[in-house]
Amino acid sequence: MLVLAHRRAQQGNSTPTDLYILLAPLWGATVGYGAFISSISGDWVAATLSFLSAAAMVGGICFRNFAAPRLVAIMIFLSLGPCCIGAVLSGEPVLLLTLVQIPFYLFAMSVAARKLNAMLITTMEAERENDRRARHDGLTGLLNRAGLFHATTCELDRSARIGTGVPLFYIDLDGFKAVNDAHGHEFGDKLLVQVAARLRQLAGPDALVARMGGDEFVIVGQVPGAAEPNTFADSVIAEIERPFHLADEVVVEIGASIGIAPVTGVGNGIDKVLGSADVAMYEAKRHKKKSAVAA
Repeated sequence: MLVLAHRRAQQGNSTPTDLYILLAPLWGATVGYGAFISSISGDWVAATLSFLSAAAMVGGICFRNFAAPRLVAIMIFLSLGPCCIGAVLSGEPVLLLTLVQIPFYLFAMSVAARKLNAMLITTMEAERENDRRARHDGLTGLLNRAGLFHATTCELDRSARIGTGVPLFYIDLDGFKAVNDAHGHEFGDKLLVQVAARLRQLAGPDALVARMGGDEFVIVGQVPGAAEPNTFADSVIAEIERPFHLADEVVVEIGASIGIAPVTGVGNGIDKVLGSADVAMYEAKRHKKKSAVAA
């Protein structure tokens, strides 16, 4: 079962975790049963060796399963608990020492499993947070460029499977520099945060929203009304042109230019799509239009 689970994990498939949780205590119980029948066999040498064997296996139980400390405690109890019963029934006084040793051993190994589990959780949380920071914009919480490149791999694959492209919108804010110059970077940052919130709401749950840096944003995926990209682009521009309330007496208005390019599949890498949409966006600026579709 362990070999099967390992192979499935390497292939990215589900593993029989429930079966493992069932078999692990049963395995511990078989170890305890072997020690018990050895202790009551009348051969105290065999009993001692079986006790040592059970104790040696506890180390493996602890360090292999420390991700589940309660499972560790159950397995240790089932492995060593019968040793205590067997020691009493064996009639060998020397084996009664296990009545003192085993409870301490059970406690110590359970504590060790819990501490290792806490270290594992702390490490995993730190790795997850580092990964999130590496792929998300610190100001707006949107994906950054690296996060967009990583996340759009799924979009490209899905696009290739369904045979239809999804639109990518490259958005550049018009008038953002004037806000920064007039009110300072603090209000510029507040403006970017509010723009990000509006874009996230417009894009919906099935699209990706990213800040590429400065005042440039990207939306890619199945946006509402994806069949009509120009219509969605118009709704984005209309939303951005609504006034932004940055403070009690600070209300600003900006605009946006949008370049649109289709994501057509794996052969059309996201960097190429971004380049096409970027060119279309600058074409829209050059011709005083609000949006343009890549040729």
